[in-house]
Amino acid sequence: MFALRYSAVLILITAALIGSFVYFAHGRFAFKLGLDLSGGTHLVYDADTTKLPSGGEGDAMNALQQVIERRVNAFGVGEPVVQTQKGGALGNGAYRLIVELPGVTDVNQAVAMIGQTPTLEFKLVKQGMEASTTLATGEANPLAFEDTGLTGKYLASAALQFGNGSNSMASSPTVLVNFNDDGSKLFSDITKAHVGRELGIFLDGKLLSAPVIQEEIDNGSAVISGNFTAQSAKDLATNLNLGALPVPITLTSTESIGATLGDEAARAGVMAGIIGFVVLAAFMILWYRLPGVVAVVSLAIYVVLMLALFKLIPVVLTAAGIAGFILSVGLAVDANVLIAERMKEELNEGKQATTAIREGFSRAWSAIRDSNIAHIIAAVILFWFGTSLIKGFALVFGLGVVVSLLSAITISRTFLLALGMNANSRAGAFLLRSGFPIERGQGLKK
Repeated sequence: MFALRYSAVLILITAALIGSFVYFAHGRFAFKLGLDLSGGTHLVYDADTTKLPSGGEGDAMNALQQVIERRVNAFGVGEPVVQTQKGGALGNGAYRLIVELPGVTDVNQAVAMIGQTPTLEFKLVKQGMEASTTLATGEANPLAFEDTGLTGKYLASAALQFGNGSNSMASSPTVLVNFNDDGSKLFSDITKAHVGRELGIFLDGKLLSAPVIQEEIDNGSAVISGNFTAQSAKDLATNLNLGALPVPITLTSTESIGATLGDEAARAGVMAGIIGFVVLAAFMILWYRLPGVVAVVSLAIYVVLMLALFKLIPVVLTAAGIAGFILSVGLAVDANVLIAERMKEELNEGKQATTAIREGFSRAWSAIRDSNIAHIIAAVILFWFGTSLIKGFALVFGLGVVVSLLSAITISRTFLLALGMNANSRAGAFLLRSGFPIERGQGLKK
């Protein structure tokens, strides 16, 4: 009768297992693979930070990373990896932008996705100089302008409008630029201190317009005017919304990873996981008998739940991520070993099977809890400070540790209690205790 009380829970676990298996096995929900498994393109850009004020490189590179992420995502590239990097002490200290595009094996296509994202700058015309003579060609004399510090990293949005915002189609198209809070304050300070001077608006070093500052503009908006058509102004607004680069970038190296190499890595990772699972299952069953069988069933449920979560979140699987998954399976086994050993100790004291199971889980819980908390902390640190490769490992590993707690504590316990074995019978003693021989006196109360 005792075992029947766990039948409903057992049915729910089985239903969850079947549902998860159907979910992850369904063809419509393909796993998201990283660059090393699916193939793709690896691009490295050098960032020119020489014109930035000292100490402002970090903020500029963070803004650059966000800009490129928005631009790549706008083209529908699945799970791109965009990160910044600074040369070490032995290098020249140059900043780099690294872009990884899974599934994109055409380098030219990848470069086109990054595109020539415009670098927007606002520069003051020096006293005694004029900018009007350069507007026709856009070839501005760099000596005629001075930097203001107002660049595309302060950009909030851009929109097409006609004239000064009227709806008249007869007016010439212009682009309305809105700055963020920091940009609005900087723009207000510039216009307040330099009333009567020309402010050049540059895009990729080309002078588009040089309006005269008539008064302080404290609303954070500016109008870019020039020889625009409606389409060119619209394209400019679109490009600016995708992100005006805070610093110029230059493509320095490309690497294409073929799908064949990715398939081989994926197959090797899957094969390693299968072999490892079979070896662990054989050891658990041979040494721990019935608790070992329950542990293997719990591990199977754990694997299915993890694969379902990989699709639900979704998790981008890399070779490092698969390694983290396999390692988390080993940790789940470790929890079951602790539980089985504590159960054996309780049984050797002559306790009934139900009591031994409950006490065994209770005694093992503190060790399992503390070790898994340590693993979770390690995963969080690796994810927080690691590169993209390490983050993939840390995410899968941390997720696996959390799910393994569920499989070891809840699922294994429910299965064992549902079986309702009699530890005082010879068969019960054999199935519930670990080791190959049956010790003399097993199956009898002390």
